Amino acid sequence: MDGGASVAGGAERAARASSPPPQAAPSAATLRRAIAAAAVGNATEWFDYGIYAYGVTYISAALFPGRAQQATLFALATFAISFLVRPLGGLFWGPLGDRFGRKAVLALTIVLMAAATFCVGLLPTYDAVGFWAPLLLVLLRMVQGFSTGGEYGGAATFMAEYAPDRRRGLFGSFLEFGTLAGFSLGALLMLGFSLVLGAETMHAWGWRLPFFVAAPLGLAGVYLRSRLEETPVFRELEEEGRTEPSASIELRDLFARYWRPLLVMGGLVVALNVVNYTLLSYMPTYLERRLGLSTDQALVVPIIGMLSMMLVLPFAGAASDRFGRKPMWWISLVGLFALVVPLFHLMSVSLAGAIVGFALMGLLYVPQLATISATFPAMFPTPVRFAGFAIAYNLSTSIFGGTAPAMSSWLISRTGDPAMPAYYMMAACAVGMAALVFLVETAGVSIRGKGVPGVAGRPAVRASQGTMGSGGIA
Repeated sequence: MDGGASVAGGAERAARASSPPPQAAPSAATLRRAIAAAAVGNATEWFDYGIYAYGVTYISAALFPGRAQQATLFALATFAISFLVRPLGGLFWGPLGDRFGRKAVLALTIVLMAAATFCVGLLPTYDAVGFWAPLLLVLLRMVQGFSTGGEYGGAATFMAEYAPDRRRGLFGSFLEFGTLAGFSLGALLMLGFSLVLGAETMHAWGWRLPFFVAAPLGLAGVYLRSRLEETPVFRELEEEGRTEPSASIELRDLFARYWRPLLVMGGLVVALNVVNYTLLSYMPTYLERRLGLSTDQALVVPIIGMLSMMLVLPFAGAASDRFGRKPMWWISLVGLFALVVPLFHLMSVSLAGAIVGFALMGLLYVPQLATISATFPAMFPTPVRFAGFAIAYNLSTSIFGGTAPAMSSWLISRTGDPAMPAYYMMAACAVGMAALVFLVETAGVSIRGKGVPGVAGRPAVRASQGTMGSGGIA
């Protein structure tokens, strides 16, 4: 072994020695409650996205002017509007969660989300009040986006800080199980009401019913979260008096010292959420408008795919604990980049082809989805973890993720090529692969303390090698 390798090996051993020891696992009962509390809140968030995306045909006809295609585009644009305020939510809720605790913020965000979703079901139609109908919908979507700006980053941080270090991937995957469960519940309700009530009644008032389910979901989430203590990692920081003194100081510290993990996460989220919102939000509209499936068939295809993904999620999370987060992401990104175009063509063949094509894309996406809660919170130290996650995630999502359905529809309209969403997903995966090169592996690493997990001692190594050092990501 040469001298340079010896120095690097010694530095890595020193980094491991200086990092906090693995945290003791909470009791099984506490861990179960933490998983349920985080997952139910996330399910409430995605339940809203599910009923909106899967009921867009009815919503556009009830609340927007114009012919069906124009009204649908308006409805998709309104879907994107909620994402524009998500970065503001991240800037507001993130520092609060780092100063006052994860639990307090998560209790507020779930109440706002559930209340706004419930109120969508109460909106008057365009025929009754004219442009007040879409305007009120936009305002409610903005409330949902603002609350979601704190909900997802907070829930993932909450889950990661409760989970044992060596099983963070497995337990974190249940947060995404909640994501798909909420989405699937929204889709199943919309499909069920459609089958029972018929198209005419759904257009008249039936589309409102799924929105009312948000109220009991939100109450269940508040109840579960109220029964938990703050996360062990944050309590430790708070007892040591090392929380950030103010939001302004935290944000200055975050952007000055941790700009590289912010950029890396932003690039990964481009891939993550362009694929996510194309598959889960845009696909029912695509299957109906572009491939000619019936409304009910266009709902059945993603439901089958999401249920298949839910079965695999815990296994993918556990695999990331054994093999690492980065290998899982490489498998997903490379697989989607290579196969998404053929799978889109398979979906255009028949209903069976659509089911198989969607399911295969979903399974290729699972290695990313299953590891979000284990990967992203570990990119930042505890004092800025909530804010760093919330800001990077929501800014990238607002620009690229939430706009993916409208962008896909616009690209097809401009080019006439129904495979344009697949090409857009390929471009997003390329961005994700570029960012993944710079991600530090944190499987099994403690996320306690003020240091960046997995990189303790590395700035000194960089300095001795004459490389960049202040970003906190190798």
